[in-house]
Amino acid sequence: MAFNITLRPSGRQFQVEPNEPVLAAALRQGIGLPYGCKNGACGSCKGTVLCGEIEQATHSASALSNDEKLRGMALFCCSAPKSDLELEVREVAGATDMPARKLPCRVNALERIADDVMIMRLQLPANQQLQYFAGQYIEFILKDGKRRSYSIATPPHHDGPLELHIRHMPGGVFTDHVFTAMKERDMLRFEGPLGTFFLREETTRPIILLASGTGFAPLKAIVEHMIFKRIERPVTLYWGARRSQDLYLAELAQQWANTLPNFSFVPVLSEPAAEDNWHGRTGFVHQAVVADLPDLSAYEVYACGAPVMVESALRDFTAHHRLPQDAFYADAFTSEVDLANPVA
Repeated sequence: MAFNITLRPSGRQFQVEPNEPVLAAALRQGIGLPYGCKNGACGSCKGTVLCGEIEQATHSASALSNDEKLRGMALFCCSAPKSDLELEVREVAGATDMPARKLPCRVNALERIADDVMIMRLQLPANQQLQYFAGQYIEFILKDGKRRSYSIATPPHHDGPLELHIRHMPGGVFTDHVFTAMKERDMLRFEGPLGTFFLREETTRPIILLASGTGFAPLKAIVEHMIFKRIERPVTLYWGARRSQDLYLAELAQQWANTLPNFSFVPVLSEPAAEDNWHGRTGFVHQAVVADLPDLSAYEVYACGAPVMVESALRDFTAHHRLPQDAFYADAFTSEVDLANPVA
């Protein structure tokens, strides 16, 4: 027997089959709930159970804390109803306008732009085109059925190959292959577009783009989309990394700052070495934001990168610097290691 789900504050309703995750049922029925990893690692799909009972499956401890559970919160990507439910969650307008598809692709080019960062370009079949929002991601479907997620770094209007920025994770089956054995013209298969991390164009708020590492990739797509659409909202990009070499496309970001009237770029290093000869900002990248903008009440923030950066930014910006929680959009990069210490 299916369970009835009511969403607050919208009042929208849908049904979930027994043992079916709430998020999967919502997406199947064209209802846009926020999500990222879909495996309990990132926390993007978090919401509150106002009425009813759920069964929460295994997830990362950082995605849903015990304190949050006690306050009735749940991860809808990996929770199934045990009764009818009333849920409080922020719905995402337009999230289901670009349905995900499974497509073959060919490796068009591999460019090692830093010691541990590869730019991969993918060519789709001649009769296929991927429609997506700037900021969304795709999932490679590996031969063993496992999946690996990467943000699309090219904007939706781009006619050429899709661009991905892939960081080498030593010991990672997929990235080891990318950095040691993959060749141009190799065939891959992916599903996309996925995720609810994309530019909201219905507001005029100034924008903070917050990246760590290869979290720059979807923000690059967003900036280039804004340039193409002539969206002139003020934008400040804060890009954090350990060393200067990790800001692998800093020249591009600086070019935007030099040529776009409403764009600023603030690079931040957490562990600069003497050979970096660094004279710029240091420390944690999200702390550079609040040092410059202690009152974030008028802004929108788009944050992408390591989960610890995303979580720290959300906590500090909303708790201490007046950012409305519904003005914070995030894509936390996750991997198998994020579920190394799961909780039930």
